[in-house]
Amino acid sequence: MSALPGSPEGTAVTGLDSSPVDVGSLAEVPPLPERARLEARDIIARYPVARSALLPMLHLVQSYQGYVTPEGVALCAEELGLTKAEVGAVATFYTMYKRRPTGRHLVSVCTNTLCAVLGGQRIMDALSADLGVHHDETAVDGSITLEHAECLAACDYAPVVTVDYEFYDQQDVESARELVAALRRGEKPLPTRGAPLTDFRGVSRQLAGFSQHADEAAAAAAVDAPGDYGPTLRGLRLAEERGESAPPMQGPEPEPADTGEPRETVRPSGTTGETPAQEAADARVAAADNPAEEAGAAGSHPDAPEPSGRALADQDDGTETPAGAEPGTGDQSPDVPPPAGEGSDGPSRTIQGRAPKRRR
Repeated sequence: MSALPGSPEGTAVTGLDSSPVDVGSLAEVPPLPERARLEARDIIARYPVARSALLPMLHLVQSYQGYVTPEGVALCAEELGLTKAEVGAVATFYTMYKRRPTGRHLVSVCTNTLCAVLGGQRIMDALSADLGVHHDETAVDGSITLEHAECLAACDYAPVVTVDYEFYDQQDVESARELVAALRRGEKPLPTRGAPLTDFRGVSRQLAGFSQHADEAAAAAAVDAPGDYGPTLRGLRLAEERGESAPPMQGPEPEPADTGEPRETVRPSGTTGETPAQEAADARVAAADNPAEEAGAAGSHPDAPEPSGRALADQDDGTETPAGAEPGTGDQSPDVPPPAGEGSDGPSRTIQGRAPKRRR
């Protein structure tokens, strides 16, 4: 079975995109080397539960093949003990996992609220016309995959374009066109902030947890790359110039050793002539912070008067209904002897003053 994207069986097995693809481009996808399997096992070893490694493993597959291929799905399933359907369900849920061959660079244009208002949609339309592609499509020369993004979390730099997830801030139609033209020429313009640009496969390797740089020096240089953080830091710099600062935050007060009870109730004094329960109740009333708490504490006080219409729970004076006065008892009174065969030792369950229920 071929199980390639673009085939019905591929969709059924992996859940990946079944739209038509260029078979010629598939022939250029390199097979996964044995090194990829070993690195996948390194990723799995980082997690106490193996299946937690699936997300970085999918990025690893993309770093080798440019997108999540059926072969990559199979590798993840085999190493994690999952089905291909389970792996495919994750790969198709997140937009960072690509379901078809991706260009050398991934260009994302934010078209969400603020960026759209400031020109993000115009940028997207212009790049789409220049490249001859729409959302999530790749230019014929394989240089650029274009997509619109719902949000790139950089509203203070709007409109924003990213290339392989590196930021190019405060763009307009012309600057975005120049950026894409340079990428197509093989150039790598420095991002406005963040690490120097590599390519989509390189950043996928970084997301998998491996360095995409040639050596430690190059990795350190990428981390320490200069950037323009003006919009984000503008408020901080103005505050420094004006000598302004936020008021200090008060830390939470330590809880008393016996939470839930006022401290006075921990050890009853025994000098008030009250019971320990009464002393504790007095302290709860005194410690109330508001009228509602005070009313609740007073209502539960042992000395509180019983609400009218309710007898105290510990009183058991029997029924208040005189014997023989209940409906259906007629002139029966406590002095009337019980029916024959139901004396004091008999099976009668009749309570004094109450007649047995009549059978219907």
